[in-house]
Amino acid sequence: MILYPAIDILEGRAVRLLHGKRSEVTDYGDPVDCAKRWVDMGATILHIVDLSGAFGEKSTFHRSLERIAALGVPVQSGGGLRSMEAIRHRFRMGADRVVLGTVCVEQPEVLKEAAETFGGKIVAGIDAKDGKLAVRGWTEIAEKDAFDFGCEARALGVTDAVFTDIGRDGALTGVNVEDTVKMGETGLNIIASGGVSSISDLRALAEKGVYGAILGRSIYTGAIDLAEALKEFSWYERE
Repeated sequence: MILYPAIDILEGRAVRLLHGKRSEVTDYGDPVDCAKRWVDMGATILHIVDLSGAFGEKSTFHRSLERIAALGVPVQSGGGLRSMEAIRHRFRMGADRVVLGTVCVEQPEVLKEAAETFGGKIVAGIDAKDGKLAVRGWTEIAEKDAFDFGCEARALGVTDAVFTDIGRDGALTGVNVEDTVKMGETGLNIIASGGVSSISDLRALAEKGVYGAILGRSIYTGAIDLAEALKEFSWYERE
């Protein structure tokens, strides 16, 4: 599996949210310092999210992104991307891969154009609650079925997707292996997100052939030793 240490940035700070709620925030300091820590432990790719942008707030995210990208490790980045220009700008600021969520539901033509333009650099963000897509920083639940959306994204040529069970995100309650594996039936390479709390969770995903896993609160609290987890699981090969 590929392991993706996560850095969620809100108002210029590295934070973790509980169940994605803006009011349930834990501050972990300077995001660039966090990135350096994960890279020093052996991280070969980072997952960086603009939470301010996802919530529709004014964002200074790109200042942090540029500095993190300068560390020399590939960056996968999402949050607040609602147009082709925003996507292009995210790439210009140093992202190697871009995760698209809300825009896929509200403007599916943007996902289509992005997939045609950037190919494997576009990752579908499938954030789900009770089988339905969550959008706009998880503040709204769409009528769109998450699995159906995954199938549609794959049909457009998207190969990878981040699947998040938002009921478990930031809670250290264990990953939703069953739904993660089910989402893989879309034909997408699934990167599990939300609830990963232990090496046992990672092993359960790996045993099912899951492509990757995003690590958030678990590495910030020390519940998972990132260096040890990387030795056991991580690989990264990308043109």
